Amino acid sequence: MTSSPGAAAFSSEGHGANAGVGVLLSHGFTGSPVSLAAWARYLADRGYAVSLPLLPGHGTSWQELQRTPWQRWYEEYETAYFTLRERTSCVVSGGLSMGGALALRLAARQPVAGVAVVNPGLTFGDPRARYSGVLKYFLKSVPAIGNDIRLPGQDEGAYPRTPVGAVHQLRQLFRDTAASLPAVTAPVLAFRSRVDAVVPESSMEVLRRRLLNAELEVVPLENSYHVATMDHDAPLIFERSHEFIQHVSSGVRA
Repeated sequence: MTSSPGAAAFSSEGHGANAGVGVLLSHGFTGSPVSLAAWARYLADRGYAVSLPLLPGHGTSWQELQRTPWQRWYEEYETAYFTLRERTSCVVSGGLSMGGALALRLAARQPVAGVAVVNPGLTFGDPRARYSGVLKYFLKSVPAIGNDIRLPGQDEGAYPRTPVGAVHQLRQLFRDTAASLPAVTAPVLAFRSRVDAVVPESSMEVLRRRLLNAELEVVPLENSYHVATMDHDAPLIFERSHEFIQHVSSGVRA
């Protein structure tokens, strides 16, 4: 199935002093690269080699996502990492929401210089999620979770419905990622919105509790909701992540 307009993957070759540094980003659950396009372009403009893939089951229809196992989301993200790694000296992984979980899972399995995540998902606020493995046989979809954005006029292009079967897959990804966090050794920069209707604070609690062998810095976002990369605090995310990437890639830039 073809992707929706505006949901295409993004990549840049890198140039100047930062050409040897790769940045791998991932959008969130039911979303698309639209939610991170401005962040990706900001980093590309500063010379980094940036890759922002469109994950399988996304950018098409929620019915397509319903049929997509979580392993395919991660495999697409990891494949993009290997492609980026071939032409750079180091890679920083990053992502929004579910994309944050993918970035952390990658950091537990592959050498990355650092991890930059925005409202990373590791737990659910809706208690029904724990029963999604059974509910998917009786309930195909529930209302959308997209566009939790404080800034007026923004649209991340998320699906109009959330497939319950895919929630079950997401739950498995979260559980697997949480279990792998002790294996992460690269520094982690996490941006966290004070108000977030999608990812509960328990996700940050899991991150703090299980990130045993890596330095964690949490930057509060005072004026943004869940999709903070399209919200009032987006400039702060872009600038601080750039500073972070400069720091963790020190010594390897061309």
